[in-house]
Amino acid sequence: MTAKINGILESALYFEDLEKATAFYTDLFDFEILIRTDRLVALNVAGKQVLLLFQKDASLNEIVLPGGGTIPPHNGGGPVHLAFSIDLDAQDCWKNRLADKNIEVESLVQFNEGHSIYFRDTDNHLIELATPGIWKGIV
Repeated sequence: MTAKINGILESALYFEDLEKATAFYTDLFDFEILIRTDRLVALNVAGKQVLLLFQKDASLNEIVLPGGGTIPPHNGGGPVHLAFSIDLDAQDCWKNRLADKNIEVESLVQFNEGHSIYFRDTDNHLIELATPGIWKGIV
């Protein structure tokens, strides 16, 4: 057996206003809330990954878990870039949905055989909706 990575399990973003961020992601993407606390919200992304939304500065100290072990301090800094995969034929649907929610599309890009729609969330993180073909050999 060899050590290999099967995919990304979770990604984390940090927000000034956790409630506003939660509303943005659940309303726009219809993500199901798996866990909600005063410092974090875990969202189900297509049953395959988890998007963690953290209250900024709420994870500056080690977190002791009830079952044992600890989570080290963390507090992401600055806007980050996060890409979600969409089907090629869903581009127009997403453009319409963003327009309906008054979310400005920052850029539309074709790269290799894929297409991307770029916009910002409530804390100015760059969000990308990417179709297959952006990365050759990656579905």
